[in-house]
Amino acid sequence: MTLKTLFITGGAGFIGSALVRLLIAESDWTIVNIDKLTYAGNLESLATVSDNRRHVFSRTDICEREALDSLFAEHRPSGVIHLAAESHVDRSIHGPAEFIQTNIVGTYTLLEATRAYWSALAAAEKSSFRFHHVSTDEVYGSLGAEGLFTETTPYRPNSPYSASKASSDHLVRAWLHTYGLPTVTSNCSNNYGPYQFPEKLIPLMITHALSGKPLPIYGKGDNVRDWLYVDDHARALKIVFERGVPGEVYNIGGNNEKTNLEVIDTLCSLLDRLRPRTDGRSYLDLKTSVADRPGHDKRYAIDAGKINRDLGWKPQESFESGIAKTIDWYLSNPEWIAHVVSGEYRTWMEKQYGK
Repeated sequence: MTLKTLFITGGAGFIGSALVRLLIAESDWTIVNIDKLTYAGNLESLATVSDNRRHVFSRTDICEREALDSLFAEHRPSGVIHLAAESHVDRSIHGPAEFIQTNIVGTYTLLEATRAYWSALAAAEKSSFRFHHVSTDEVYGSLGAEGLFTETTPYRPNSPYSASKASSDHLVRAWLHTYGLPTVTSNCSNNYGPYQFPEKLIPLMITHALSGKPLPIYGKGDNVRDWLYVDDHARALKIVFERGVPGEVYNIGGNNEKTNLEVIDTLCSLLDRLRPRTDGRSYLDLKTSVADRPGHDKRYAIDAGKINRDLGWKPQESFESGIAKTIDWYLSNPEWIAHVVSGEYRTWMEKQYGK
């Protein structure tokens, strides 16, 4: 076994690519990056590590058991960090089948492939092995005006997306308790930062604003989310994988509660200063109210006290510092944005890996 080989599923996605870049820069892990390359997978987000000998990419669907078995046999990892998932709530409302397939069936298939590999390891290797499942705070449902999600908050998922992630969380727990597979789970709040696919709120608003398009706001814009800078999340994932206790759950939050309207107003104000509109008007004038999302959860907020107490992690970025870094990155990387918006990134990947 190569003791420093790690599988990361979904490593071409937003959070996964941030974790891959961090681990290549700040560890000696060899990363086998397993990604199906759906629309949200973008190898351009891994350009800085693509030639690194410690980064091995495999275009593989986690629902394909034989392909997973072959990867385990070839690379002999000492752990898995599982991020591969369909993750956009709106898409889950209009097309839930893909979410059931990837998030539930895919997680089951990956667990079974992992269990088969893990079961054949020597005792010492079995005990040091870890399966880290990365999930979301949306499995807990919606909060009222007060309170925070903790690791013991009952599950009450309200969208097809969150229901599929809740199901995968329960599968991971069951494989620990039934088969002894050493698993840890983390549930995070809303991520933002560089390289995020522009279907999510912050990159959508930035790309729309820079193109002079309307900035759509669901309902009154008063839904509250806890915002976590993606590099802070990547650091937390590294710590949970390396030091987390099997069977434990760790909530990861940014301690940055903001309404959607506050987020958009902040973005517009920063863009007014950094990239003024040619017509002299404020980006705030582009705000447009649209019909609310069906079943839109009112508020999410995480108590990240456990990971701070037990593992010593806390976010380094405030919302103000993180959003400034995010806007600066998007303004400095128009080519990446253009490739994503036009779909050119897909053409490039198809040339490399086929459809």
